[in-house]
Amino acid sequence: MSRRIQPGPQVYGYIRVSSKDQNEARQIIAMLQQGISRKNLFIDKQSGKDFDRTHYNRLMKKLKKDDLVVVESIDRLGRNYEEILQQWQRITKEIGADIRVLDMPLLDTTISKDLIGTFIADLVLQVLSFVAENERSKIRKNQREGIDAALARGVHFGREKIKSPELVRAIKLYKQKKITAAEAVKLSGVSRSTFYQRLKESNQQIGI
Repeated sequence: MSRRIQPGPQVYGYIRVSSKDQNEARQIIAMLQQGISRKNLFIDKQSGKDFDRTHYNRLMKKLKKDDLVVVESIDRLGRNYEEILQQWQRITKEIGADIRVLDMPLLDTTISKDLIGTFIADLVLQVLSFVAENERSKIRKNQREGIDAALARGVHFGREKIKSPELVRAIKLYKQKKITAAEAVKLSGVSRSTFYQRLKESNQQIGI
């Protein structure tokens, strides 16, 4: 009776684009240049807000010890510091597979398997993930400050414009936690229900 031959380590490419309108061709070409078979490419066309992604999950189910996952950049694994580290640990520690990040040669666990090599890869990963998350936080902060400044100038962001300077100022101070709700209502010159309605509208306009 012949024994079934177990396949050796496989090389997989994971590709993600953040919307269905984006073209994944560039990432596919990069994977093919690495010698990865098309049947071993896993592609998701959606936001990386979470990891409920069909093809990523399929890849994780197929992945086994000593396999290799290739990604073009580290942000393909996640959109924030915590998620990237979580998936890195999942692949390299829990499954025992390797990762190669094409645009960052230091993030290649196949290069050195010793303690120093692992330490360097983990250190670079944490630094890069932290910097990327910090940049995103700065962008969100700048967007919020810009919108608040526009609201203070009476700029219209929705169907209804907040015309009263006192109301705009009251909402701004309340959001900055410089005054209480009761003080904000009094400063705004409108009723309590109107104040909270305008507050809700301003929050919806900035996506919080």
